[in-house]
Formats: sequence, C-alpha cells, structure tokens
Amino acid sequence: MVTNFTWYNWNSSTLAVSYEVLNNVTDLNESSTTEEPVDPHQGSGEPYTLAESIIIGTILSLFIFVAVFGNVLVCVAVFKDRRLRHRTYAFIVSLAIADLLVALLVMTFAVVNDILNKWLFGPVFCNIWISSDINCSTASILNLCAISLDRYIHIKDPYKYKTFMTKKMMVIMISTVWILSLTLSFLPIHLQWHRNAEDRYKPLPENLCVMDLNPVYSVVSSTISFYLPCIIMIIIYVKLYCAARSHVKEIRKTSFHMPNGGKGGGSGSKDHKAAVTLGIIMGVFLLCWMPFFVVNLVEAFCKCVPILMFKILTWLGYVNSCLNPIIYSIFNKEFRNAFRKILFPDSCKCVRPKRNGYAQSSRTTSKSLISKSEYIMHSVENGNRRDCKEPLCAEGTPL
Repeated sequence: MVTNFTWYNWNSSTLAVSYEVLNNVTDLNESSTTEEPVDPHQGSGEPYTLAESIIIGTILSLFIFVAVFGNVLVCVAVFKDRRLRHRTYAFIVSLAIADLLVALLVMTFAVVNDILNKWLFGPVFCNIWISSDINCSTASILNLCAISLDRYIHIKDPYKYKTFMTKKMMVIMISTVWILSLTLSFLPIHLQWHRNAEDRYKPLPENLCVMDLNPVYSVVSSTISFYLPCIIMIIIYVKLYCAARSHVKEIRKTSFHMPNGGKGGGSGSKDHKAAVTLGIIMGVFLLCWMPFFVVNLVEAFCKCVPILMFKILTWLGYVNSCLNPIIYSIFNKEFRNAFRKILFPDSCKCVRPKRNGYAQSSRTTSKSLISKSEYIMHSVENGNRRDCKEPLCAEGTPL
C-alpha cells in the first residue's frame, strides 16, 4: 500500500508539473501574438532588388527635383517680375509653397520608406510626416479653390473686385487656407483621433509608419479637404468659364465698332486664357488626387486595397506637385517670359530705340526714354526681334 501511494503521489506531481509547463507555453504564445500588432499594410511582398531600388529611386528622385525646382522658380518669378505682382499671384505663391512642402517634407521620406519597406525615422517623426502629407494636400486644393474664387470675382465684376479683394482680404483668405489645413491634419494625428479606439494607445513598431485611418476620420477629412472643395471649385469654374466667354463676346462686339480695330479686347482675351489655364490646373489636380481619395475611403472600411496600388496612387497625387509649374510655363505667357528671364538672362538683350531712322546718341539715355519708349527683345533661340512693351533689362545695351 505504501509503494502504491508513493507511485500515485509521484504521478500526481508529474502531471502538475506537466500542466504548469503547458500553461507557461500557451501564455508565451498568447503574449507573443498580442505583442505583435497586425498591420493591414504589411505583406507588401519581397523587398526590391538593388537594380529595382536604383531605378525606382531615380524616377522618384526626379519627381522631387522637378517639384522643388519648379515651385521655387514660381516663387522667385513672382517676387522678381513686376508684371506678376498681382493679388492673384499671391494665391499661386501659396499653392507653390504647399507643393514645395510636399516635395521636401513628404516625398523625400516617402522614397526611403517605399524602397526599404520600413520606417527609419522613429514614431514621433512618423506622426509629423503623416500630418504634413494631409496638411499640404489639403492646402493645395484649398488654394486652388481660393484662386477659382478670385478669378471668378475678377471676371464677373472687375469694379467689385478692386474693392473686395484688398490686401487685407487676400491675407485673410490665405491664412484661412493654412489654418484650416493645419487644424485638419496635425491636431487629429497627434491626438491619435485617426486610429480606432482600441488601437489608439498601442504603440506601433518603430520600423512601421502607415496612414492607418479609421472610417470616421477618413470620411470627415476626405470630405473637408477634397470632396467638398472640389464640388465648390467645379461650380465656380463653370460659372467662371461662362462669364469669361460672355466677357470676350461683349468686348468683341464693342471693339468691332471702334476705329482702332478693337485693340481693347486684350483684357477679355487675357481673362479667357486665365480661365482656361485654371481649368487645366484643376483638371490635372483632380486626375492626380481623385483616385487616391476614392481608394483611401475604401481602405478605411475594408482594409482590402493592395499595398502596391496604394503606393502608386499616393505617388500619383505627389506628382501633381511638380506639374503646376510646367502648366504655367506652357499656358501662361507672363510666367513663360519670367522663367526665361531668370533661367536665361543672357538670351534677351535690350537695344536703344531709333528715332527717324537714326540711332539715339549716348546723351539721350535718360530715365524718361527708358520708361516711355518700347524696347526690342532679341531672342537667341528664335533669331528674331519682337516688340517688348516693358523693359526686360536694367540698361539698354546695343546688340
């Protein structure tokens, strides 16, 4: 009996030890599974090879260079060229600054993150990066909305425009654009309102930085920063284009009866070209950003968008930041001349005008002649001379 009892006790202790070991193993497995958060954007595939990384990095870096160079050129052109010192161009400078910040604060770090498939800059800067992304894209479209409103008032009622669009009103509109963009981006992201309630205080891994938005924040932010301004902007642009066409028709009718052949139609034609240029900028913006915002809403609800598609559509939106300066240089003659003057200062030379077929003497180079006479611009590219209504050089030098 004693032997049997001892054997029974040894068996019971062995079972207890085995049961305790099993409990420890299951606890370790459960803790390991709970400590590793499952990210919906992980699983993007194998990392890129060296050749693929070089090719992709070169293409994306080219986008960044074009965005930085083009938008800096826009800002410099507005500040240096007197013909671009108009209230409308203040909104264009604000738009260029937003695109410039996209290139410097967003695209630069997105290249590293997308090529290496991991975040190297820590969780604190991750929130700053995501906030800058939302802030700059929101500021871009709100600036376009402000430009549309500015052009509509100018074409619809030029006299009202002079009294309404003062410097104070311009500062208020631009400040409102940036304050609204900052409030919609930095405040919710840093307070973790963009994440689900159960995941709000769970830290993400240090090598992971994704825009994981909950449905509520995704709908609210997309509506305020994209869909609602787009609807307003499209309505304004349709009215603006109709007003520009009617303005041009009225000027053509009145100039038909004028003895000078209708030279007064320049302002109407200029307004019409401005409306067309604005329409192209808006169309390109919608083409670049609309796919991303549609997919962003879908991803917030179903978490089913492939990571490669999400990255491609995100970069399609970023590319818009380098397209606006190209559109200006193609469709806006004033910007084109300003860009040429900055990039190729030696390609334009000013000459003294001739009076009665004889060259002016050196004694007649006074400020009155410089301000009243028309200069001739010599283009090295085309090899011809064109009339230039404003002096492009500080001093008149012979060819």
